[in-house]
Amino acid sequence: MHERSSVGELADRLRAELNRYSPGEKLPSSRALVERFRVSPVTVSRALARLAAEGLVVTRPGAGAFRAAPRTGARTVGDTDWQEVALSADSSAELVPRSVDASGVLASLASPPAGVIEFNGGYLHPSLQPERAMGAALTRAGRRPGVWARPPVEGSAELREWFARGIGGAITAADVLITAGGQSALTTALRALAPPGASVLVESPTYPGMLAIARAAGLRPVPVPVDADGLKPALLADAFRASGARVVVCQPLFQNPTGAVLAPERRPEVLGIARDAGAFVIEDDFVRRLAHEDAGPLPPPLAAEDPDGVVVHVSSLTKATSPSFRVGALAARGPVLERLRAIQVVDTFFVPLPLQEAALELVGSPAWPRHLRAVSAELRHRRETMAGALRSVPGDLALPHVPSGGYHLWVRLPDGTDESALVAGALRAGVAVAPGRPYFSAEPPAAQLRLSFAAVAGTGEITEGVRRLRTACEEVLRRPGTALLPAAGDGHTGPA
Repeated sequence: MHERSSVGELADRLRAELNRYSPGEKLPSSRALVERFRVSPVTVSRALARLAAEGLVVTRPGAGAFRAAPRTGARTVGDTDWQEVALSADSSAELVPRSVDASGVLASLASPPAGVIEFNGGYLHPSLQPERAMGAALTRAGRRPGVWARPPVEGSAELREWFARGIGGAITAADVLITAGGQSALTTALRALAPPGASVLVESPTYPGMLAIARAAGLRPVPVPVDADGLKPALLADAFRASGARVVVCQPLFQNPTGAVLAPERRPEVLGIARDAGAFVIEDDFVRRLAHEDAGPLPPPLAAEDPDGVVVHVSSLTKATSPSFRVGALAARGPVLERLRAIQVVDTFFVPLPLQEAALELVGSPAWPRHLRAVSAELRHRRETMAGALRSVPGDLALPHVPSGGYHLWVRLPDGTDESALVAGALRAGVAVAPGRPYFSAEPPAAQLRLSFAAVAGTGEITEGVRRLRTACEEVLRRPGTALLPAAGDGHTGPA
């Protein structure tokens, strides 16, 4: 069992036993708890820290943990109904809405209930994360002289240089800003490039987190359809003319959710169309480091082929490391860089220097290329396992494109499918999936699902998860006269 789940289980058990002790009475020693529950000392320490944060125990260095005294005095519950008026006053006239719909983002961030297989996740499973290398990098970074000093607002010069080398072309360290992950970089870019009330062109379908950013900034997302070769240039030109937009956001490499790669012949077309429209291209290069073993040579970032400052490039280390390793970069050339810098300074001041130094330690260590090679091989294996399992569900789940990078598959459901009903049915069967609707800024052409193969423990969970999804399909999609082939396994349909 993973350390984090062990911490929660131990905290629950200790919490249930607290009534055995009087206020101020000492709990068993950490060594006794390690032996009794057969967990590590770190697990015991974290479980006790969780109870201390809840005010249930008090820890005293060198003395142990004690049951805390009960809180005195009745808690006063006031009337918060006034907030309904305050938060909604004059909302109809707002260019930038005060309420933000985060449901599409939370669909991939929320942890499913215990026993449910996580096909809705957007990050590497802990077993795929370079936890030991990250820990060692943090330790080494902590020893660097001046690591707790105030960093340059643009970011560490060495880290900016590392990102610039990875982008290539005319991009130098002077063109790079270090950000707190890709989501922060996208937020800064959209705020810098489009005023509230303006249109912004987006791929259709696209990443729900980007749609949420745009709407929270008071922007109007205008869809531009993608196919297996990425953005359709003719439709992009039409959208610029019809909307008057001055920004398009795209993911040219292993697009989320379709997995499409922008075709070589379309790359100069997209840049030329944007340049003719006097518009910027925000390039979200989010999974370049998660190419699969069989991907072959990757095309360079669009920013490397852009001499005119059309592209604002976004990249991050987060997807290839851990959701908590939030280090990314914004790269741009020309006057726009100063606007990006000003917005980032106002919003966040700077990315903490210890985290920047840890990033440098990590990417400069021999463990980094080993990690990327291991993840590349494992993601290919998982992709093939999931794709093969999905193809055993005849007539119900269509898999039009299998990408050679990224961490998910985009599945089309039969015409007329109630997408919400299937998502709910899958959860009942013990597998969490991401619905397709939040990936569209306008009406979707069909019901679809995004299925992640990176957030689970391994191929065994992938096979079992698809079997559970098949159970949901049998429940929701069964049609008269149609019979699905028998599912593999022992017939179990609930959570493991």
